[in-house]
Amino acid sequence: MRWHVAILYFLLRLTGRLPLRVLHGAGATLGWLLWRLPNPLRRKAVQTLSHVRTQFGTKSSHEILKPALIETGKGALELCKIWSGDPQAALGLVREVQGGEIFDAAAASGRGLIIAAPHLGCWELLNFWLCSRTSIAIAYRPPRRPEIEPLLIRARGALAAEQVRADGAAGVRALYKRLLAGGVVGILPDQQPKAGEGEFAPFFSTPALTMVLLSRLAQRTGATVLFAFAERLPRGAGFRIHIRTAPEGIADSDLPTAVAALNRGVEECVRIAPAQYQWAYKRYSIRPQ
Repeated sequence: MRWHVAILYFLLRLTGRLPLRVLHGAGATLGWLLWRLPNPLRRKAVQTLSHVRTQFGTKSSHEILKPALIETGKGALELCKIWSGDPQAALGLVREVQGGEIFDAAAASGRGLIIAAPHLGCWELLNFWLCSRTSIAIAYRPPRRPEIEPLLIRARGALAAEQVRADGAAGVRALYKRLLAGGVVGILPDQQPKAGEGEFAPFFSTPALTMVLLSRLAQRTGATVLFAFAERLPRGAGFRIHIRTAPEGIADSDLPTAVAALNRGVEECVRIAPAQYQWAYKRYSIRPQ
């Protein structure tokens, strides 16, 4: 680990000693500043939300901007707590699990299990929870700055998932083999693929380039697909894990049907906690011709 990354990790662990309530309070202040002042995160969130055609309860997509940036601030600082080097202590922040019996039954079925975990809530804590229940491989893309990777490995500690690079044939084959053997694989279902590598499907009523890997894995292996996320509770109270069944058609042989079902699954999760979705992720940056 390079010296500047080592210093960053030390500061991360030091900050992680603060109570979650304090970290979320400071994060909320940071998020408020992100909302008030011009910055790249705000611009990206505004751009993404401009494509969203829906209501979240009584709020429109535009009214989500401020609470979403506040939740972004909370999410940034809570990582100090989650990555403090003690995964078991982080798991102590889980106050409730909804759908845990669905996960247990699917993991024990022996037919393979795909966990679709959107950019929603605290996905690093979700990783710890999943790894505490079963052996899991996560399809990932390496960070743009390779020197950060040792920090991520050390921060995730003993409960780190096996990481499989899904940007090549070898990685995809490894995922297939794991599922065919009855194993568990985690995938970010709303990660935008490269141009020409996905299918356009409605996402909050606007076409978005959507991955086909998850649906192809489910179709060809017969694996069960579940959606999961860790919802951030108010006032630093902890987190609630949600496990949900996938919409019908997610493993359909017709790819447009399958990826449309995949996006519906992400939408159903986001509607539970819309402000906690990572709206600053440029989900619509590639447009159909």
